[in-house]
Amino acid sequence: MLKYLLLSILVGYTLADSVLELVDGDFDSVIAEHGTILVMFYAPWCGHCKKLKPEFEQAAAILLTNEPPVALAKVDCTEGGKETCNKFGVRGYPTVKIFKNGEFSQEYNGPREYNGIVKYMQAQVGPASQELTADNIEKFLAKDEVGVIGFLKEGGDLKSVFEKVSDKLREKVRFGHTSEASLLKQYGEDVIVLFRPKHLKNTFEESSVQTDSTDRAEIEKFIKVNYHGLAGHRTTENAADFKAPLIIAYYNVDYVKNPKGTNYWRNRVMKVAKAFVGQGLTFAVSQHNDFQHELEEYNRGFVSGEKPVICARDAENKKFVMEEEFSMEALQKFVEAFQEGTLTPFLKSEPVPDNSGGGVTVAVAKNFDDVVVNNDKDTLIEFYAPWCGHCKKLAPVYDELAEKLKDEPEIAIVKMDATANDVPSTYDVRGFPTLYFAPKDSKSSPKKYEGGREIDDFVKYLAKHATNELKGYDRTGKAKKTEL
Repeated sequence: MLKYLLLSILVGYTLADSVLELVDGDFDSVIAEHGTILVMFYAPWCGHCKKLKPEFEQAAAILLTNEPPVALAKVDCTEGGKETCNKFGVRGYPTVKIFKNGEFSQEYNGPREYNGIVKYMQAQVGPASQELTADNIEKFLAKDEVGVIGFLKEGGDLKSVFEKVSDKLREKVRFGHTSEASLLKQYGEDVIVLFRPKHLKNTFEESSVQTDSTDRAEIEKFIKVNYHGLAGHRTTENAADFKAPLIIAYYNVDYVKNPKGTNYWRNRVMKVAKAFVGQGLTFAVSQHNDFQHELEEYNRGFVSGEKPVICARDAENKKFVMEEEFSMEALQKFVEAFQEGTLTPFLKSEPVPDNSGGGVTVAVAKNFDDVVVNNDKDTLIEFYAPWCGHCKKLAPVYDELAEKLKDEPEIAIVKMDATANDVPSTYDVRGFPTLYFAPKDSKSSPKKYEGGREIDDFVKYLAKHATNELKGYDRTGKAKKTEL
């Protein structure tokens, strides 16, 4: 990453020029000129496109120097590229696709940060593993990312297995291989060595680890377990690699401007982490500014000061916060209590409201079990955001629905502000409003409501899906006649 940052500074004045701008008339001919090209289909007004644009430009400048080079291009779907966008089925913006040898190859589903784009696209060209010699191995090891090298004996059992492993993991791991006698003498024959980047060197773990296994599954596990070390540098690009139970130290992690200060705190985290090796815990350090959204989930807000803030998640995704100021002793005690299960989980919640006035029942994280899970009622619940326009439009309809069904003893109409409260893991809320129907006898398996949002739509749905037939409506949603 250091190299990428320095290079981007050097070529900064030509970043925008590094991305080819294509239109319908030249798209096919330009694509055919490049072995591999990454194309962003965009609309000028699209906010996500504007966010991706500078990352795309930085990646383009770097990938032009790759061997072989990888070109990046963009197509404006609202102007000169309308036909091309239609041809390739572009339905949303930005849409990013990979083309090889003049033809569409695959959808791009990789990272959206420039360094992630670079790494992903480098893995798409050339061999999965770079051939190394005594002359270029130091250059390979000098890069600021993990390198995995196979020291392969001619005719040995490891070569074919290594080829399969490197091909499978090429998009995430940088591989090299050699059969040069001097290097095999130095490192060993038929061994795989994982080298950690020099800027992460520390006294708590070896700078390289190796395996002589020839079993593919064992080798893949070896790489996965050792890739990030005792306390890996967790970024927005690789965050998915760090599995719970997870302990994260959030602070000003910056290996460009402050590598010494960054490692000062990381080393203290690692010293504690070393005592828990083999106990199923994952430790990491993260730049607090990059993970502000996570810190807000822990109600930590803006992190000030240089000391790390410690947060954790267990295997059940429960959250925990170390309230004490960071010290190795405090971290040790926190992790021990975390392992023992004696910590109280952190729950982001508004105060429990007074729902005695009737109408829509208001749920918060602290009362969710009472008003939804254990209410012994079929429950329709809306997860909303206060700023959401669609939610505001739905509000009077939802209020009217609650009033209409107020005499139904086995129906509950509930809403929860999903921006101010932790949403239970059984509910997948990715946009607003999101509605679920939770039958009273199967609250662990709620069903996403995909129907209309008018009063009659809700009534018909609830009448049809209610565990027991409604008091005032038949199964079709038609009001029952009231006997005089």
